[in-house]
Amino acid sequence: MAPDEALIMEMPVKMAQGSARELAPHAAHEVAQDAAQDLAQEFDVFLTPVARPELGEIRIDEALFAVGRSELPFAAYPEALAASLSRRHARIFAEHGAVYVADLGSKNGTRVNGAPVARQPARLSDGDEVAFGPALSFRVRLSPRAPQPGPPRVTLTLVPERHDVGLQPLHVEQFPYLISKGDDAFARFRDSYPHQVNYLSRRHAHVYLKGGIPFVEDLGSTNGTFVNGRRLADHGVPLDDGDLIAFGGNHFVYQAQVRYDGADDATATRSLLQLPGTPDTPGPPGTAGTPASSAAAAATPATPPARDDGDRTTFVGAPDSFLDIFCVDYAAHQEDEVNTEAEAQAAAATAASDGARRPRGRAALLLAEAARLFGLDQPGRARRTARWGGALLLLGLVAGAAVYWRGAPERAVQSRFAAGDHAGAAQAADSYLARDPGDIEVQAVGAEALLRAYVPDFAARLKAGDVAGADAVLARLRQLSTHNAQARPLVAELDWIGRLERFTAPRGADAPIRLYTDETPMRQLLAYWNQDTAAHQRALGRIAGDVPAFRDLYADALSDVRRLQNDASVYLAAIDRLNATIAAELGRDRPEALVPVLAEYRDKYPRLSGLERLQADLERYTGLIQALRARRPGPLVARLADSRFATPPFQAQLASLGARLPPPQLAREYASAARAWQQGDSSAALAALGQIRGGAWADDLARDLGHKQKVAAQYAALQAARGSRGYEDRLLDFYALLDADEDRYFARAVEADVNGVRDSALRRARELMASALAAWKQYRANGVIGGEQRLEPGISPKFRAQARLLSQAQDDARQGMRIFTQLRAGESADLAQLAKVEQEIRAEAEQQRHALRELGTVLDPAVLKAKLGLIGGEDTGKAPEPVAAVAPVPAPAPPPASVGKP
Repeated sequence: MAPDEALIMEMPVKMAQGSARELAPHAAHEVAQDAAQDLAQEFDVFLTPVARPELGEIRIDEALFAVGRSELPFAAYPEALAASLSRRHARIFAEHGAVYVADLGSKNGTRVNGAPVARQPARLSDGDEVAFGPALSFRVRLSPRAPQPGPPRVTLTLVPERHDVGLQPLHVEQFPYLISKGDDAFARFRDSYPHQVNYLSRRHAHVYLKGGIPFVEDLGSTNGTFVNGRRLADHGVPLDDGDLIAFGGNHFVYQAQVRYDGADDATATRSLLQLPGTPDTPGPPGTAGTPASSAAAAATPATPPARDDGDRTTFVGAPDSFLDIFCVDYAAHQEDEVNTEAEAQAAAATAASDGARRPRGRAALLLAEAARLFGLDQPGRARRTARWGGALLLLGLVAGAAVYWRGAPERAVQSRFAAGDHAGAAQAADSYLARDPGDIEVQAVGAEALLRAYVPDFAARLKAGDVAGADAVLARLRQLSTHNAQARPLVAELDWIGRLERFTAPRGADAPIRLYTDETPMRQLLAYWNQDTAAHQRALGRIAGDVPAFRDLYADALSDVRRLQNDASVYLAAIDRLNATIAAELGRDRPEALVPVLAEYRDKYPRLSGLERLQADLERYTGLIQALRARRPGPLVARLADSRFATPPFQAQLASLGARLPPPQLAREYASAARAWQQGDSSAALAALGQIRGGAWADDLARDLGHKQKVAAQYAALQAARGSRGYEDRLLDFYALLDADEDRYFARAVEADVNGVRDSALRRARELMASALAAWKQYRANGVIGGEQRLEPGISPKFRAQARLLSQAQDDARQGMRIFTQLRAGESADLAQLAKVEQEIRAEAEQQRHALRELGTVLDPAVLKAKLGLIGGEDTGKAPEPVAAVAPVPAPAPPPASVGKP
């Protein structure tokens, strides 16, 4: 024994020299080469505490070493240290000439040189630092040792208990052996017994040698592994001849037949706690004693295809790999079916056997091992030790009493938990942790009690759609986890599960993605999950392990997350592109370009709802921006009064237009004048317009005032000429001048007269369209106004001629189409063609005006204004006159009583 009286574990470990520490796809090939080069070399593995030297050094010479709070030597550590370990925390194993550490989904994790060990084992090299949880860190030291003979060869035959289902004996000659639903020995029954195969897990259990004795260990399977009716928990158990082993239920049940002979075995191990009659010699360096066979085994698959001999026995001739056995898949057990019948049978068998055979507790196991290590199992030495016992007994009793009374609150938590009062244990743990928040063991018990007490109700309410009830349970969970650092992250996971189910359950699998409604919750849910997926899976896996009723909800949550991820990759990405396109086109003042975009999205993304609101906002905004481009105060003020946009992009764009829009005071004054104009009170309307201080809109107001003065003057002249010669021509000229929206009072006033000369009016409209078409053709034949002409510092004859043709074309086309529209000329191919020409002319004029305005920082303001005047305005095609030059005119004469206001 070492001077510091450390607990030393002895067992041979073979490893080739080398320092690679990470697994890679070509690791098997490199390991085979290393093992072939130095197969005879053996090493002891030492774990030296980094921060707590009083714990003593751990010497490992087992091929498989268990790390957990109930495993030796960790169970002998102070409770504050051991409590940070999980029951099945990690495994250290030797294979193919290398040593690895694998984390078993522990709560606080395993790290090698600061890097977390997650799904795959990490290779250990001399000098590495391995940490189990936050409190235990060890320095790895590898020490060569001479080869030693191995224990006898062991063969294990698993003979089926049931002969009516076609099971075959399994003859295992090489260890470890992985029990898996994917193994051909079990997968062959997938068609005949699909449920029974699904009761097995991908990594269900494994059989391995420890001190030359076969052990079986459950790997956290869904439906468990049973030996003689008792379900395995945290430890592997030895297999004796005649033991009954059941995997996942009562279908795959076998009787163990263990045979020993003198041949060496490459994977022979030796027990940490020596069993009576167990050999105390380490294993040999290779299978069958030849380096070539070990190297070949390292390069071959872990489980070769099974073969059947004459009596239909399945032989397992090559060992599985610990690298595959301890490669953790946190979500794999969600694919397994839950065998409720096996759970009930296992509980009954466990209860029945408690009175007949009770296993030794952790304290008894520690005392037995301590007695063996200190030689107290020898009678002579025991007598010498007894002389000191009496003196120390009284002191021990006094110290024990003090510890007992001090630990009373903690025992209250433990006793309530053991009695099944999980709610009371959770409440007691919260009260205790309010005074001593750093007690890790109480945190662990309190967290488990909290989960067992409340999560079944939480899961049931969520599945039933009782959102309010689930929220109430979650509030209670939050309250009782206030002082529990281990429980709070688990409650956060349950809160996320609740939010996920509230979002996904009412919508269904193929529910529409609501535009500007569903993106935010989808992004929040996925952002939380993607922040640390492995940590979330570990936490949720722990909850599912402690609370079987949570497993279905967890499985549904994983499916919902995958569905959300798929929707995000398609629809959220499409929404992002749509928003970017909308922002870009609105920023360029080109809302018309969004019409085909929305049509494409309606066809391409049928589950995307809310496009109709976008379409309505687009139409409303297009009318507003067209009035703004044309600088027409009347339509612009009317559009602003109806500018209630329902979607965020258009709401934001309207806010950004503030500097370009008329000031609120101007808009109110203009709206008042417009109401008087629509009521036929032209004198009051013109007087109000003349009083408006236009500022930047002065020219536009002057142009609008000039149009209204012209309408009022022609209307008065038309009334005076009623019944005279030439009245019809005057009427048609006046009717072509009117705007269907702004001048509707005057349009109604002469509607009866216009209908009397309808044929003449339609003929006049066609004449105007013919004139517009001729000017348009001539404009295009001469070549449209290009950028070099717009950039000229003056006005060239070519620009002047082309601008006049374009201005004439747009004025005639606008007046002609107004007559067709006001007379409701109907629909025909001829009218459709004329309307298309008018749209082309209007678009070209608007494009030219827009291009000229963009040159405002380049051209002289007077030249720019003159060029815009030549191209013409939206209403008249003429450059506006100053407001001061417009003389007031008398109010128009009242229209006929039959058509309007007197």
